[in-house]
Amino acid sequence: MKSVNSDLAYDYIRKRILNGKLAPGQSLTTKTLSVEIGVSRTPVRDALRQLEADGLVTIQTHLGARVRKVDLKEFREMCLLRLALESFAAGLAAMNRTEEDLREISDALDAMRGLTELIVTTPMDKEGPVLEELRREDVRFHIAIMTAAKNDLMKTEILRLHLINRVVSTPVPETEASVNRKAVDARRRGVLAEHAQIYAAIAKGESTTARDAMAKHIQDIIDNTVRVLASSKSGRLSRPLTEEELSYVP
Repeated sequence: MKSVNSDLAYDYIRKRILNGKLAPGQSLTTKTLSVEIGVSRTPVRDALRQLEADGLVTIQTHLGARVRKVDLKEFREMCLLRLALESFAAGLAAMNRTEEDLREISDALDAMRGLTELIVTTPMDKEGPVLEELRREDVRFHIAIMTAAKNDLMKTEILRLHLINRVVSTPVPETEASVNRKAVDARRRGVLAEHAQIYAAIAKGESTTARDAMAKHIQDIIDNTVRVLASSKSGRLSRPLTEEELSYVP
């Protein structure tokens, strides 16, 4: 049974991994962490084992624990798994959703619609707060669909895979976005249209259409992320997560 100190250590280490303060490949020593957190080494070891199960830490005999690295091949494989599960979840949502589920999905979509129109009229150097709000509503939209699917085990696994995607993915560099502002704005409207298609199919109870619409949406995300990831010198990109994203996985 986990102790309060184990939970404390788990939350501390997990948050520091996700906000970038503990970099991929960085060594995680129980002695150092126990001093930082103010607990004994045993709850730290328990926390590291749980984080290994979550996919955020690797533990090797005689080498100890390290923050997990995700290379391009592994990232592609995780993305394919996420695509299969999340598209299937959208199909289930079309069959199992309640009126309350539809309201939650619709509310998130309406918020995204307003924020998308706002951000395309906002100067690039001032769009940060609007973009963060848009990301929060995007997360809310996807979680609402997973909830509507009524499959808790599937939801947990999708959220874990989504978390890894968020850790690895990166925004379009400001210089590139500035040069291609029209293209970026067009892509944002296109993403909004994809969300609207997913919602419409779920609302109509069209399982196959909802599944296919979600598959196309996730594939577009994967293609864009892999393109940026493959072009990086290290083969890996990361960025700190927002507080909303930190709470994405239970």
